[in-house]
Amino acid sequence: MNNPLVFKAGKTAQAHIRDKGLSPSDIRAVLGASGAAKWLGIYGLDRAIFSQWLPRSGQEIHLFGTSIGAWKLAAAAQNDPASAFDRLKSAYIRQTYQGKVTAARVTSESLKILSQLLCGDAARQICHNPRFKFGCAAARCRGLMAADAPAAMITGMACAFLCNLVTRRSQSLFFRRTLFQAGGPCPLEMMDFSTRRVDLSPENLEQALLASGSIPVVMKGVDRIAGAPEGTYRDGGILDYHPAFSLKPDEPGLILYPHFYPDVTPGWFDKALSGRRADGTLMDRTLLVAPSPAYIEGLPYGRIPDRKDFKRFQGRDDLRFDAWTKAAEQSRDLGAAFIDAVDTGNIRDLMTPF
Repeated sequence: MNNPLVFKAGKTAQAHIRDKGLSPSDIRAVLGASGAAKWLGIYGLDRAIFSQWLPRSGQEIHLFGTSIGAWKLAAAAQNDPASAFDRLKSAYIRQTYQGKVTAARVTSESLKILSQLLCGDAARQICHNPRFKFGCAAARCRGLMAADAPAAMITGMACAFLCNLVTRRSQSLFFRRTLFQAGGPCPLEMMDFSTRRVDLSPENLEQALLASGSIPVVMKGVDRIAGAPEGTYRDGGILDYHPAFSLKPDEPGLILYPHFYPDVTPGWFDKALSGRRADGTLMDRTLLVAPSPAYIEGLPYGRIPDRKDFKRFQGRDDLRFDAWTKAAEQSRDLGAAFIDAVDTGNIRDLMTPF
């Protein structure tokens, strides 16, 4: 098989890498996308980047993610990221649902996963990491989206979806982006929606992470987050499904984007709108790294894991456990391929433009 990774770079990132290669010291920010179980398909890539490659440099790096992208970067910001990634992977794979699946049950299972991710001193490590400045986002809901009654929420989602067809900016009628941030100021441009910053602490980290991954209808909204405005918070992926931001003009360096797809869809309601994919202008200083189509064909069932597997394998958790475990372990090949590409300089020949 050819290289199992796809490398896509913006114009400035591509010019830099062609001229100088890619060094860990080039990275100013790392982004993490929503996608639930899809993350298992790049677990090994993330693990290698944070436990083997980025430790070769010492500059401050900002981490920003939503939903599972936030959870995995919370693993990255711990003192032993390899062990934290392993705990998150195992806890995520082993979640189970018997009988009727309710929002309360999914929320309860999610808290079990977070308890494994944030065990021991992890919350303090994440919030006070001297190098990796962790941030995540959740959507503070307005109107019907703030209700936990399924009928009201579904009506609110339908309205948000229809308005989004006209313009993405209409989502400010339904949601407010809340940035939960540890450390100093965020180096990312977040100009598309007004953004309220809330300082992260060990006391509000778990609730912020839960809110960032609280899928509407599937999970309960999160209320009363310490230090945050009153309201109901839901999945940060509603506004930032695949976070698509540039660095502020005065910020040096590049953005690294380990992703399970070769393109970036900014909002949850943009998934069916091919014209909403992030373009080369927005991604100018970004290097995206994703599994290649040929690599994905070699995974169990020829695809990366996803949330629909809970229904596909309902009552057959052993099959899901096996498929997800194999996909996660196979993704260690992605990590090895990434390090080889940057260390040998072959990344220059593997890059394609956005």
